[in-house]
Amino acid sequence: MMTRPDIVLHRIGRIGIYAALLAASAFYLLPVYVLVVTSLKPYAEANLTQMWSLPSAASLESFQRAYEQLRPHFRNSFYLAIPATLLSALLGSVNGYILSKWRFRGSEILFPLLLFGMFIPYQSILIPLVQVLQQVNTVAQAAGVPAAWQPLVPGYGSIAGLAFVHIVYGIPITTLIFRNYYATIPNELVEAAKIDGAGLFSIYRLVVLPLSMPAFAVVMIWQFTSIWNEFLFAVILTQNPAIRPVTVALYNLAGSYIVEWNVQMAGALLAAMPTLLVYIFLGRFFMRGLLAGALKG
Repeated sequence: MMTRPDIVLHRIGRIGIYAALLAASAFYLLPVYVLVVTSLKPYAEANLTQMWSLPSAASLESFQRAYEQLRPHFRNSFYLAIPATLLSALLGSVNGYILSKWRFRGSEILFPLLLFGMFIPYQSILIPLVQVLQQVNTVAQAAGVPAAWQPLVPGYGSIAGLAFVHIVYGIPITTLIFRNYYATIPNELVEAAKIDGAGLFSIYRLVVLPLSMPAFAVVMIWQFTSIWNEFLFAVILTQNPAIRPVTVALYNLAGSYIVEWNVQMAGALLAAMPTLLVYIFLGRFFMRGLLAGALKG
């Protein structure tokens, strides 16, 4: 039984821990504070000398100007991120199912080789990647693909080509997450389905897939955030400025001679809003999915 001095010390310790956490959080959020207050300032106040001060008169004009320039590129980012997220999650799910429940000769070698793709730097494969996508365009032209179908060809200079790159580059991490999650599903369920006459994909569709929602939540939140925020592939693989994602358009908000920091900060907040909303409303599913894969079974 704790004595009164022990209770007092315990409370003081908890107060100290909370105070330290609040101080660390405030320090971590300082850049966000600067981002928000600068975006609300007029151009005359958006400078280094007044960086920490509040705006004399808050205005949303910066947000309006930034949105007018970024609006078409938001559409491009959604066209890119949503299909790439869904397809990479589906492929990772199938791969994880096969590698965890249908072992075959060489699977122990294939899985590490597949994971090796996670550690390949983007910069090291840019030149061959561009060459491959250009060859895809050449093959499509030689095959006589109609002009109306050209935007759907996963070649160089198209949103489809950029989505294809993100799908392929996302396969290692999605496969890893799904394989680890499916390893926690009892093999008895799969064996029972085999006895009932279900085949490879029938078991996946009827048994495994309905149990996969926590893993899908983790993978889709992860992939959507990664694809939305990616810059290097977006700036290299899109020639036409009209089809560039919002991250590239945000970089282009900077003028050649004058940098309007208030507009840039407002644009940064707008560009970050979709991923921020994803984590605000779906973050609990992300944590549940991670914990389900870690603790289940």
